[in-house]
Amino acid sequence: MKMTDEELLKVLADPAEDPARMERISTEIQAGFQLLSGRVGKAVAVFGSARPGPDDPRYAEARSLGSRFAAAGFAVITGGGPGLMEAANRGAAEAGGTSVGLGIELGHQQRLNSYVDVSMTFRYFFARKLMFVRYASAFVVLPGGFGTLDELFEALTLVQTGKIHEFPVVLIGTGHWSGLMAWIRDRLQDQGFIAPDDIRLLRCTDDIDEAVELIQQCHLRQLGP
Repeated sequence: MKMTDEELLKVLADPAEDPARMERISTEIQAGFQLLSGRVGKAVAVFGSARPGPDDPRYAEARSLGSRFAAAGFAVITGGGPGLMEAANRGAAEAGGTSVGLGIELGHQQRLNSYVDVSMTFRYFFARKLMFVRYASAFVVLPGGFGTLDELFEALTLVQTGKIHEFPVVLIGTGHWSGLMAWIRDRLQDQGFIAPDDIRLLRCTDDIDEAVELIQQCHLRQLGP
């Protein structure tokens, strides 16, 4: 059975079906807005791999991260899956915060983790991404694969082009991200593919308290005087 995204992106998709597709897309976006509006105040989106289990040190770190953000008054929004997403949701839930999971239909079954109290499963990746940007004040990126990198670079592009403002993007884990940071500096910045200041759009740290404080300060600036 083909997923809805796959049907949408087929080169030979029947144009006559486009009005029905547009209706499904509109309905999904409206449902996301209705779910999250009023239920999620200030929030941070946390991205990371679905693979690490509870015995992995990175799981414990993500759990602590979720707890610290909840204690600071932030809802924690993840992709709702297992691994580091589950850990962040778990930390938020255990700290009494709002724990949000925005899942996605995949070819293989992936249930939402049991630590979310606000949840929705999306058919379309782009509709789901819209909810992350619309309702989060910042992105925090833990180690992960292609999906995590996709969210990271989409956020950076939106900030770089001025589509969103005062929106911090924080990488957790200098050991994991140091190679990427060096490549951005040596290949993109030094060769003129990004502006000299663009690398400052990205903060990399091992200090969870530093990440929370940075995002708290940016959120206050978002609110204005």
